[in-house]
Amino acid sequence: MSSPNDPSVWALKPGDEVERKELQKRYGGRTQGGIGPSKSSPNVLVFSDPIAGEPHGYFDGWRADGYFHYTGEGQRGDQRMKSGNAAILNHASEGRALRLFVGARGRVTYEGEFELAREEPFYTTDAIETNNGPVRSVIVFRLQPVDAQPKPSTSKLDRIGLHGIEDVPVEEQWTEKVFVAPSHAPYEADRREQKLVLTFRDYLLQQGHKVARLQIVPPGEAKPLFSDLIDRTTNTLYEAKGSVERGAIRMAIGQLMDYSRFVEPSPRLAVLLPSRPRDDLLNLLTSVGVGLVWRDGDGFTEVQGETASRGHGEPTTAS
Repeated sequence: MSSPNDPSVWALKPGDEVERKELQKRYGGRTQGGIGPSKSSPNVLVFSDPIAGEPHGYFDGWRADGYFHYTGEGQRGDQRMKSGNAAILNHASEGRALRLFVGARGRVTYEGEFELAREEPFYTTDAIETNNGPVRSVIVFRLQPVDAQPKPSTSKLDRIGLHGIEDVPVEEQWTEKVFVAPSHAPYEADRREQKLVLTFRDYLLQQGHKVARLQIVPPGEAKPLFSDLIDRTTNTLYEAKGSVERGAIRMAIGQLMDYSRFVEPSPRLAVLLPSRPRDDLLNLLTSVGVGLVWRDGDGFTEVQGETASRGHGEPTTAS
């Protein structure tokens, strides 16, 4: 007959609360951290703290697909399928139950027993390192409930749509950083960039143009991309930067190439800057066929992309 303290007998039911130290004392695992493979019971204990995780770009929780999405462990560098992550991946083949708790310290709430989704058991997405470090790749597991009912989604990711491309207002506050690096404070260049975008939007609206920004969720991706501005009247896609330094312009070129893959018909591309860049950077843009617009007094000076791609473009001033 089994003892009531036998760690092989699971006594908790979904919704039960328990002190994490007591949980570890009976079933093993760890007293801290997100993933606790147990050596004393056939369980992998998984702890999710959405409030603590979201500032790091971890959007754990129930999603509209009926699965609980859980970000793996590893605070620095790209996450790898080892240690606790491997324990989740291999829980079934190793004969371990996967048990999810909400909360990470003190009293935690048992969500229930889960298993990995049979189709697409995990995917990767971008998030920041601990302490506002650089962006890296993280693993997100799709957990299917065994003894609990799926709950409604509260995820921001579901509120922006599951796939595809659509126009959203230019003044919309959501940006890629909101979903990748939510706790990053905006730099002065970011503030200048936003002001520049809004000023250029107003200029185009005064010319009778229709403008928006693009919200793009690439196939197989979890988090959205947001362009700065698209002029639907001229089918020109703009990426703004608050600085004219080389790194900013290189990044703008890459972003334009990325976004433009999803736009039909193919748009003209242009970088929007607060002032004229030095000649070599202007030549860089013209060499890849990307146009340029910069703030020039009360107006804007533009180098057309099509002209620029031939390397002989002359600036034209619009005020």
